Amino acid sequence: MNKCMRIMAASVVALGIGSASAQDKDKLLLATATDLSGAYSDIAGLSSVAAIKMAIEDFGSEVNGMKIEYIVADHQNKPDISASFVRKWVAQNKIDALVDVTLTPAAIAAQAIANENNIISLFSGSGATALINQGCSPISFLWSYDTYAMPRGFAPTIKAGEKWYLITVNYAFGHQMEESLVKNLHEKGGKLINSVRYPLGNNDFSSYLLTAASSGADVIGLVSAGSDLINLVKQAREFGLPRRGQRLATPSIFENDIDAIGLEVAQGLVTNSGFYWDRTPESRKFGERFLARYGKVPNMLNAGAYSMTMHYLKAVKAAGTKEAKAVAAKMREIPIDDFFAQNGKIRADGRMVHDMFISQVKTPAESTGRWDVFKVLETLPGDEVAYPLAASTCPLVKKEG
Repeated sequence: MNKCMRIMAASVVALGIGSASAQDKDKLLLATATDLSGAYSDIAGLSSVAAIKMAIEDFGSEVNGMKIEYIVADHQNKPDISASFVRKWVAQNKIDALVDVTLTPAAIAAQAIANENNIISLFSGSGATALINQGCSPISFLWSYDTYAMPRGFAPTIKAGEKWYLITVNYAFGHQMEESLVKNLHEKGGKLINSVRYPLGNNDFSSYLLTAASSGADVIGLVSAGSDLINLVKQAREFGLPRRGQRLATPSIFENDIDAIGLEVAQGLVTNSGFYWDRTPESRKFGERFLARYGKVPNMLNAGAYSMTMHYLKAVKAAGTKEAKAVAAKMREIPIDDFFAQNGKIRADGRMVHDMFISQVKTPAESTGRWDVFKVLETLPGDEVAYPLAASTCPLVKKEG
């Protein structure tokens, strides 16, 4: 963790449980349980906390006469710790909204508690389809992506006849991404040779990569994220997989990852995302502000965290109350049109649907600077890549026929 991140981590800890008085009607209390020290701390932990704090400050730090307070905790990528924090917050502080919980099992556990206690929950760092299926609720929202959409958007890069070998992180996020990717692979006429799973937080991928290299696969698919993905890409290059003619592919890589890997190593990787900081004048303006604050440009998860927090606060103001169901109803009424999502919409299952973008990592020669890392190849309409309502098990979704 660099100096900037250590300072930010210290400030986050200072926002702990004792910072808000219990059941104070003159306060609006937001809370985040996230990864502040592990594999996802940079792409979705400390960085998204910075974005959420920006949204609160930009809103004015108060709404309808209520002071907005914000508490954060490090769940250490453990669902039981995440659930423990949320239960404590509910019991002691009467939080009004959960604004992001990273790691799929931790998010699912936290969502269940929020649903039971009539607390709004908003997710950017987690994209599990379970959050909009068995966990769906009128007061729960999935904002930035889902584990169906990311591989679906990646599908146009799959070529008929290609042989794939997948290396997948072994928990729900990886399982769901792999399932969707394999379905796309079959639809495009590709062939899955094999897939292996590794534990979250792994550092040595040599055995996985050597096996993949000798498999005869044309493409090595890395279904991973955060520091795990960084290590996978670096080690794959060290073992010479690209030199052997084996293409590396991943449905999810962020600006933070590319900065850590370096363009020389990451160049050519194709991915799918719901946001790129340098795509429009509005996204660029936010990106520059975030860079000045955090020291890195925002990725999809950070930008989504800001967007959903700001939208929630607008809904509280419009509703004239912080009661969850009233606020949720306003969230569905208020248009979503900001630097993150243009003409976004919230479906019955709580999924905020917006366009996605197939992007490719630039070569060093194409890049004009440290954060000029992606070129957008294609825009994918949100309705075409988001988890289909026809497959939904959410009881709020009305099925035709």
